[in-house]
Amino acid sequence: MAHASVASLMRTIESLLTSNSPMQSLICDLREEFCALHEKVRSLEVFIESFEKINVFGKMTDFEVEVNEVANSIEYTILLDLTETIMEKNKSTIGITGSRFFEGISNIWTRRNIRKCLQKLAKDIDRVWKVSAKIQDKGKLASKESTVQEFPSSAKDILNVENIMVGRDDQRKRLVEDLTRSYSSKPKVIPIIGMAGIGKTTLANEVYNDACIRSHFDVCAWATISQQHNVKEILLTLLRSTKSDTFDMNDEAKLADRLQKSLKGKRYLIVLDDMWKTEAWDAVRLCFPSENKGSGILLTTRNTEVARDAGTENLSLKMGFMCPDDSWNLFKSVAFANEALPSEFETIGKQIAKQCHGLPLTIAVVAGLLRSKRAIEDWENVAKDVKSFVTNDVDERCSRVLRLSYNHLPSDLKTCLLHFGIFPEDSEIPAKNLMRIWMAEGFLKLENDLEGGAEKCLQELVDRCLVLVCKKSQDGTKIRSCMVHDLIYDLCVREIQRENIFIMNDIVLDYPNSECQSLSMQKLQPFKRVSGDEIDYCRYGLYRAGDEIDYCRYGLYRALLTPVHRQLRDHDNNDLLKRTRSIFSFPLNDSIYGLKLELSHFKLLKVLDVSHVRIDNFPVQILSLIWLRYLSLLCRGNIPPEICRLWNLQTFIVQRQNAVNAWFLSDFITFPEEIWGLMQLRHLKLPEFYLPNPPSVSGGKGSHMVFSNIQTISYLSPRCCTEEVIMGIQNVKELGISGNVTVTGSNGLLNNLVHLQQLETLSLIFCSDLLPASAKSFPATVKKLKLKSTHLSWSYLDIIAEMPNLEVLKLKDYACCGEEWHPNVKGFTRLKLLLIELNDLKYWKATDNNFPVLERLVLKECCYLKEIPIEFAEIHSLQLIELTSCPPGLGESAAQIQQEQEELGNNPVNVRVSCKKAFPKYREFLGLLFEKRTQGEDEQQEHSIGFYLIWGV
Repeated sequence: MAHASVASLMRTIESLLTSNSPMQSLICDLREEFCALHEKVRSLEVFIESFEKINVFGKMTDFEVEVNEVANSIEYTILLDLTETIMEKNKSTIGITGSRFFEGISNIWTRRNIRKCLQKLAKDIDRVWKVSAKIQDKGKLASKESTVQEFPSSAKDILNVENIMVGRDDQRKRLVEDLTRSYSSKPKVIPIIGMAGIGKTTLANEVYNDACIRSHFDVCAWATISQQHNVKEILLTLLRSTKSDTFDMNDEAKLADRLQKSLKGKRYLIVLDDMWKTEAWDAVRLCFPSENKGSGILLTTRNTEVARDAGTENLSLKMGFMCPDDSWNLFKSVAFANEALPSEFETIGKQIAKQCHGLPLTIAVVAGLLRSKRAIEDWENVAKDVKSFVTNDVDERCSRVLRLSYNHLPSDLKTCLLHFGIFPEDSEIPAKNLMRIWMAEGFLKLENDLEGGAEKCLQELVDRCLVLVCKKSQDGTKIRSCMVHDLIYDLCVREIQRENIFIMNDIVLDYPNSECQSLSMQKLQPFKRVSGDEIDYCRYGLYRAGDEIDYCRYGLYRALLTPVHRQLRDHDNNDLLKRTRSIFSFPLNDSIYGLKLELSHFKLLKVLDVSHVRIDNFPVQILSLIWLRYLSLLCRGNIPPEICRLWNLQTFIVQRQNAVNAWFLSDFITFPEEIWGLMQLRHLKLPEFYLPNPPSVSGGKGSHMVFSNIQTISYLSPRCCTEEVIMGIQNVKELGISGNVTVTGSNGLLNNLVHLQQLETLSLIFCSDLLPASAKSFPATVKKLKLKSTHLSWSYLDIIAEMPNLEVLKLKDYACCGEEWHPNVKGFTRLKLLLIELNDLKYWKATDNNFPVLERLVLKECCYLKEIPIEFAEIHSLQLIELTSCPPGLGESAAQIQQEQEELGNNPVNVRVSCKKAFPKYREFLGLLFEKRTQGEDEQQEHSIGFYLIWGV
């Protein structure tokens, strides 16, 4: 896992050397040394990435340990020296802004000391590089034979135990039917997808040995692929299964030809078990004759990408966890086999089975361990902490199966997965926040599309069945939230505790005799997990009262620290503060508590997420955290001009206060023009804010500062949509605008949006009477549009219908007003999803020409709508009608559309109907607030109303 440390060091040096870095004036005399160091680290990064691909056993080699410690030490030393130099020169926390804060080092002795330090660090890299050169000279780093040993013999016995088939009969029948029913022109390829231990091989084996299968197919053959696939061995195994004559065992091409000839003209079933990579499928697929009608290929994989590449459309089977009843049936069938079940074991046995969380392999392992134990005390001991009994020992057989998936991850994916162990167990984690934290930590490569790289990492973890998707976007294209299974979480925590990548500590809050807690990091408590009857450590933070440390109700505060050399790890508290790279807060419940932040000692902090800590004003001490890349907090008041010191900041989030017992009336925040100095900024998210025009660039006639890396902004006040601001954010891909403007001459401001030629997602909240009068004033690149509380006429949607690339349209909370909608244009040529939520629409007249390629129609709380246009039955692309809290008449018209589609010979639309709690007086409440807002009240009242309008939904 040395790659994460080397990658982080590489990203730090690259950021220092970038042309727009304010550090340029500071390091101008040291640029040669930094460039030399950069080249050495880049070469080491390439080598260590290749090295870790071969070392798949999880345990770090001495070489990796050395690289890890040297990389951490170099990054720590560089950042600390530069920080202390800058802070010594600028002892005042406030008052100094812009480039003056990062002016060059005037003291010649200081320059010399930093130069000597860089030269010493370069020698450390040279020492490590010499070791790597010796490794390269030796050729292969490990024998191929050793890398394919998945399990010791005892673990293979466990897999035999798993072959007891329980609760999968419906899936077995489905697979048998898919394989034996109607013939197709090409062999059907059916992937069985699921995480390690879910029972993929067991299910495939049941199908393979089914009597109907055996009688249906002329030839049945099975081959296990494994991680390090050997094409020749696969071909030999399949040939032996086909009972073919003698053949040349040394020539791979001849083996492939022989296999194809042995299958030609026969109806065959091939099972390819445990396929890890698409390369393995590509290597053997051409061996299977494509003209054999009725043939089939069954493959098992943990990787969804493999299934997508190989599988026949709509035939893949994804295996989920077992239900409690099936878990118990499997458990008792293993633990008692053919014995009668003593009644006294049933209660405790069900408890143990439940704690295995539906994973068949884990159930079989635990039950197997209890098979020979018939003392109730033994069962009770296992029941106390069955999870730790299975996974806390790294040599435990079941955990080795899970470790196998982990060990074969690329280095960056390992580090991404471990971040799930930072969050409290069973947390549903917002995907955007998670990915932005990954970017801030620095182990993702600095590419043009950082977000795309992070999304790819998350999707790969999902495809490998290591991460579970909780929520997806309405159109199904984006992961909104995710989590990991408890057993994967245990694996993450266990790997974190090895302290190879980072050290995880819990923060002990200072507990003075005052109303406000103080997050002053007086003490760091080494992370531990508490089990049994003790308090769930993951849900409670710690506070210090005198010399005692106890649990508190203020939530959990956790810190990640950079590891140091083993011989120097003395856990000195001051050293711990300097090595702290990330701080996270996790609430005990939905309550928000006021905590006083004392952060000046965290000189090298990269991530600060205190979004559950109420802060009266923007904390001045944050301004000294010049390496901060991710900042999420809950505060009110305006942002100070010194914000430009946070030149590394990529993500800046100010959370909205919960409207229950609202802490302040307005969420409106004003930025100073110095905010434009945040050159690395990619994501800016606040409830509603004012962004001033960008300052002019010195020496550039008519030129202004820009956010060249910006990706997402929300929610910008429409007053800010001047041409200067819009040109300053012209690379933005997602933009949210919220508020109303009563200033004379402001009606045309949103016409400036046409300059945003990278914009894909646009959200408009309120903005009444401000929307452009022509579709040409919207950027042609917009694919997703959300309108909320805009109170437009339904006829305005004729303009929206002309947007050429619009695929998703969401109309929420009286986006449109009026009882009738009659689209008059032949538009929405690319619209795939239409969501309408909460309005007074009664009559909707439309044809298939108005929505020619619509795939999903979602209606929520459309309490007055009489029916869905029956003409929707003629939209051939329509796949789903989803109704939530709608009158029964809509359900009836959806069913009628479904019936008509069947009669027309189309695939019938899927209809989903659900009911949620309604708010009967919500319409009157919303209308009252809108009426107040249109009476020319002052700005403060206007923002207050906006806040409650948003909260109301």
